[in-house]
Amino acid sequence: MTIKLIAIGKTDSKQLQALIDEYKKRLGFYIKFKLEIIPDIKNTKNLSEAQQKQKEGELILSKISTTDALILLDENGKQFDSVGFSNYLQKHMNSGIKQLVFVIGGPYGFSEDVYAKAKGKVSLSKMTFSHQMVRLFIIEQLYRGFTILKNEPYHHR
Repeated sequence: MTIKLIAIGKTDSKQLQALIDEYKKRLGFYIKFKLEIIPDIKNTKNLSEAQQKQKEGELILSKISTTDALILLDENGKQFDSVGFSNYLQKHMNSGIKQLVFVIGGPYGFSEDVYAKAKGKVSLSKMTFSHQMVRLFIIEQLYRGFTILKNEPYHHR
């Protein structure tokens, strides 16, 4: 199985990007992982929130194959502790899917078309984080999940 993370817009902070790169490297020891960045939509001041979500949604869906399991990182999604999230990953691996795709939406969330294609929603917290921070948090939690599955000491129970 491959895990892909799709996010909109680049990471501005060099320090944050260095941490993202570090956890991507670590995660690569356990599973094939891809981070795909969709460039920010230009001229958004001329678009309504709904139009911006629609355009972003079209770009997101263009990166998804029909066999992918699409999981949205959404404030209204299911919350897990780290062990529960590792079990969630294991269930997806056991299901035989080729690619598990997590998506971080744009500033206004997801279009209805993206919600319609999603197989699930996960919330990292009830708190709001910047989209750039969420990239680090989900990659770190993926890494932590695999260390839990391998019974390695990174996660202290």
